[in-house]
Amino acid sequence: MATIVILGAGLGGVMMAYEMREKARDEDTVILVSDKPEFQFTPSNPWVAVGWRKPEQIKVDLKRPLAKKNIEFKPTAAKQLIPSDNRLELEDGSTLGYDYLIIATGPELAFDDIEGLGPNGFTHSICTTEHAASANAAFENFSKDPGPVVVGAAQGASCFGPAYEFAFMLDTELRRRKIRDKVPMTYITPEPYIGHLGLDGVGDTKRLLESELRDRHIKWITNAKITRIEKNTINIEEVDSAGAVANSHIIDHKFSMILPAFRGVKAVRDIEGLVNPKGFILTDKHQQNEKFTNIFAIGVCIAIPPVGKTPLPVGVPKTGFMIESMATATAKNIADIINGMAPSAEATWNAVCLADFGDGGVAFVAMPQIPPRNVNWAAEGKWVHLAKVGFEKYFLGKVRKGQTEPFYEKVVLDLMGMKKIKS
Repeated sequence: MATIVILGAGLGGVMMAYEMREKARDEDTVILVSDKPEFQFTPSNPWVAVGWRKPEQIKVDLKRPLAKKNIEFKPTAAKQLIPSDNRLELEDGSTLGYDYLIIATGPELAFDDIEGLGPNGFTHSICTTEHAASANAAFENFSKDPGPVVVGAAQGASCFGPAYEFAFMLDTELRRRKIRDKVPMTYITPEPYIGHLGLDGVGDTKRLLESELRDRHIKWITNAKITRIEKNTINIEEVDSAGAVANSHIIDHKFSMILPAFRGVKAVRDIEGLVNPKGFILTDKHQQNEKFTNIFAIGVCIAIPPVGKTPLPVGVPKTGFMIESMATATAKNIADIINGMAPSAEATWNAVCLADFGDGGVAFVAMPQIPPRNVNWAAEGKWVHLAKVGFEKYFLGKVRKGQTEPFYEKVVLDLMGMKKIKS
């Protein structure tokens, strides 16, 4: 009998729990540990921030669906991992032993990297549903007395799609409220060009996203390093291709949403051999840590080197399709090890992204996510918005029912009508 613990109940952790329960033996124990009692569908957070969803609409209480699948659930945050003892200390004072551990925590949000950044400073976030709800409350107040808006990402960020989404959704909502003419908008990003996305672009994302920004009268600054944020201003150094300061900007803002850089969570961050200097989990091609071979990791918490050199730090995103393939491979590898075989499954690391702009959107497919690619494709249209709405409904339904078939590979491609380009 083996005890398999999954740390983190986000998109990756919940998929991992269902996959692992299916692959594990009946006598094995599967335990999911989370810092909250519910699953939050992170891709819908931008909708919450503009008021198109209520927080409760994108949450699922996990107790019942996990119990139906014979998965134990501990809604208690992790305090410290002790890998040498195969145990996890929890914030409630209890300790959880394991034979195998799968880390799927997602990141810690590094707001403290920049003075004035984040919900405790002068900008908003859509990284969590709670942050998105707070941003929506601020947006409603802002709408009564509108002014300049700044949206974007800080240097070191590795998740750019939601920032583009939010900028365009905000534009859509402001036009619906007939106050867009009162709101100058600026998009700021450390990307070397619009549409880089941490992936050196996918298909024609540079042209597509630049066109959207122009059409919506949103100015932009690339290679933007935020130095300080104050109540009414954001201070930026714009660097050149060598990273030297080429220009300085002080941008007025009355409402802003800036995605932060990520780092590993505190419970695992300083463990030698497990993590890199930023606290991200080191894994091999089987999602397995080389020093602590009974520890695996999936999703945003793993270490991936950047795609090429950029003037400012730009991380690689871990998209849902990619995370799903990590979960599938990890479940198979742990099951194989338990049954006396060597791990052999590898994640495909393909990317399918639906970026909803409220009244349209851009979709891209990168197979594999990191170039060179077999498939490198992007397209735009109103159908992207409809596809994302349909996918949200489908995904939340599967989480509630505890169903285990691949979400992204089978469903997203169907929604987008892309089977013809599948590699």
